[in-house]
Amino acid sequence: QVQLVESGGGLVQAGGSLRLSCAASGRTFSSYAMGWFRQAPGKQREFVAAISWGGGSTYYADSVKGRFTISRDNAKNTVYLQMNSLKPEDTAVYYCAASERYYGGNYSPYDYWGQGTQVTVSS
Repeated sequence: QVQLVESGGGLVQAGGSLRLSCAASGRTFSSYAMGWFRQAPGKQREFVAAISWGGGSTYYADSVKGRFTISRDNAKNTVYLQMNSLKPEDTAVYYCAASERYYGGNYSPYDYWGQGTQVTVSS
């Protein structure tokens, strides 16, 4: 098993930046592909970005492509989401997730989830 704890959320003005972190503990971090998802009030959870086990491959939702960057440091057991040029529609609770066997944008194959961190972008 792996435990995930997100941090780095907060309130930022439109056009600003935030970096989210997700620290993992438990099994070997490199055994997991990692993803970021978000959920806004009244909406379904949606995919944001994913990174493969070694970090050599990344995948983004069209809505964040070119603005967000996912990365991982397997030595620090941490995955990051750098968010630039933030928009009010990016406001949501952001979750990181881990999967041993799956890398991609569907949330159901992810086995482990963090508790989420709130990101609020003001206009």
